[in-house]
Amino acid sequence: MKILVLDGFALNPGDLSWKGIKELGTLVVYDRTEQARIISRIGDADVVVVNKCPISRETIEACPNLKLICVTATGYNTIDLEAAKEKGIVVCNVPTYATESVTQHVFAMLFAITNRIYEHAQSVKMGEWQKAPDFSYRKTPIFEIANQTMGIVGMGRIGQSVARVAKAFGMKVLCYSKHPHPELEDEQLHFVSLEELLSNSDIVSLHCPLTEETENMICKKTIALMKPSAILINTSRGKIINSQDLANALTTGKLGYAAIDVLEEEPPVHGSPLIENSRCLVTPHIAWAPLQARTRCMQIVEENIRAFKEGKPQNVINL
Repeated sequence: MKILVLDGFALNPGDLSWKGIKELGTLVVYDRTEQARIISRIGDADVVVVNKCPISRETIEACPNLKLICVTATGYNTIDLEAAKEKGIVVCNVPTYATESVTQHVFAMLFAITNRIYEHAQSVKMGEWQKAPDFSYRKTPIFEIANQTMGIVGMGRIGQSVARVAKAFGMKVLCYSKHPHPELEDEQLHFVSLEELLSNSDIVSLHCPLTEETENMICKKTIALMKPSAILINTSRGKIINSQDLANALTTGKLGYAAIDVLEEEPPVHGSPLIENSRCLVTPHIAWAPLQARTRCMQIVEENIRAFKEGKPQNVINL
């Protein structure tokens, strides 16, 4: 069985091993692959391991030996699932590897805004504390999150994990999901409509997949429902937000702050109105990337290939 990795560097920049997957077949690993070279590189491979390289209908039809596509991520919007299904190609993802790391990143970004640790630490390094007339000073406002309301859009594994942590910090939690979980409701957590969530939340965290329904879900119209002091966090997919509408809202004071780990274009070679915005914190799509999370991802990809090879495919997303 020939196994081809199209864009392996993001998952394994050198601190992991491909050994387990190599034992399952003949393995060829490319760190990166330009779109124009995808078909020629796949060639007669049986298995393709891919993260962000698009696998289109054209690619699927040009690679008749392809039997399995393994996505090294949870999201799979870069794969033409219908074309794969028509050709009998199994598509598997990795659904659970980054729950803890994304949850951690959500709160790391939130605390970066509410506590402004970096700004104050830099101030101390610059000698401002030594010169201060008082024992304590603040460069910016600092906010408590206890008793604040966090709105969570999307209540899959990550959304539920974020909700648990928010509750542990004493926050009220409002949730919106296409598939509500009434069994999760208690005095701190309630499922509501999207409109009610946006209108009543002090912090909104996005954890939904990118679909036709969710693309540009956060735009001028929906931002207008939010509190002018609200904080928006996105660790899901960049296209869920209209970047220009968000930038305008931040600049004009119609929204308080934003913390963004994903953009509409990655890398943002054509720029983004959010990058230079002083009220927006942007990180380079790293919520998924701690070593422990990537190790889990690699292990599950290996298990996905092994299970397919044994005739018992798992984590299949195009049934």
